[in-house]
Amino acid sequence: MGQTARVSAIVWIAAVSLAAWLWLLLCQGFFWRTDVRLPPRRDPDEWPSVCVVVPARDEAAVLPASLPSLLAQEYPGRAEIFLVDDGSSDGTGELARALADTRGGLPLTVASPGEPPVGWTGKLWAVRHGINLARARGPEYLLLTDADIAHAPDSLRALVAAARSGGFDVVSQMARLRVESPWERLVVPAFVYFFAQLYPFRRIGRKGTRTAAAAGGCVLLRTEAAARARIPDAIRHAVIDDVALARAIKGSGGHIWLGLAERVDSVRPYPRLHDLWRMVSRSAYAQLRHNPLLLVGTVAGLVLVYLVPPAALVAGLAAGDGAAGLVGGAAWLVMTGTYIPMLRYYRQPLWLAPLLPFTAFLYLLMTLDSAVQHYRGRGAAWKGRTYARPDAVADEHPL
Repeated sequence: MGQTARVSAIVWIAAVSLAAWLWLLLCQGFFWRTDVRLPPRRDPDEWPSVCVVVPARDEAAVLPASLPSLLAQEYPGRAEIFLVDDGSSDGTGELARALADTRGGLPLTVASPGEPPVGWTGKLWAVRHGINLARARGPEYLLLTDADIAHAPDSLRALVAAARSGGFDVVSQMARLRVESPWERLVVPAFVYFFAQLYPFRRIGRKGTRTAAAAGGCVLLRTEAAARARIPDAIRHAVIDDVALARAIKGSGGHIWLGLAERVDSVRPYPRLHDLWRMVSRSAYAQLRHNPLLLVGTVAGLVLVYLVPPAALVAGLAAGDGAAGLVGGAAWLVMTGTYIPMLRYYRQPLWLAPLLPFTAFLYLLMTLDSAVQHYRGRGAAWKGRTYARPDAVADEHPL
């Protein structure tokens, strides 16, 4: 009787997991599809002016692979780059100037904002300094991009054309992240998959919906909309700024868009599991607003949605319970099928798809570690700075 009750409980739990996956498949904005790319666009009659703001802290290792792509932008209008060297100790500012002198291209200004005051995260303080410098030029748009992002020569042109054609105040692209090491292949596509599950791209672009997100590596922002939403001052506490920025713009009546990039790539390597672990755990608990109840709910959700299906399949086979094995296997199959489009986008082998439960388990451990670090007083961090504010406005943790 006890054995029958246990097996019956496994079947019921697996059934809940399968129901959750069917809901995610059909009702969560088709998050698993990877065809949300730059919307239809046409060249404007007159190209508006754009200022590119690049916050950079100790980025000398990646600048040679990223900054030349910005300098070489083939943009028909007036464009200028402001790289804000945020207290680097590796010669980031000097290297940027040297690259500009050697490569030519768009005008480059390198500036330093000094140490951030209390209440500001370092990256947003650097962004604020860059935006203030840019506003003196009176640009219609600002391109906020990270120092590790390489852009195709027509990237800026395509972003501006999409913003003008669609009437968007924000056009953001999720840069294609590096997937070369074994750990990158296992963890990175899943990161973008999880992000899209939380913030379905199709919902973001619709007016009247509450879903708002951006990808901090590539955000084209209308200057007027930034001023209306008080960007970046309104989000100065944000440990990670992209989703906070999108929420502020959409909350002030702006129209935003987010999709996957085709020719915008991150050049930052994460060769070891330790590197990826630190990247995620540095701000995962901030994403949960440092709320223990949200942490418990997140862990329970990850277990139910990602770990129960393979566990039910194995338990059903071991106990000779065909129902448990069938329901668990069906849930695992749906999960695997939703992950395949992302693996194809990243040009990865499809045999990685059934390993998604293992990757989700790693993310579960990273999130728990993030909470442990928070309660040890270390808080979230960016480039050597630690932010322990429990009331920080946080959002999704990008690479």
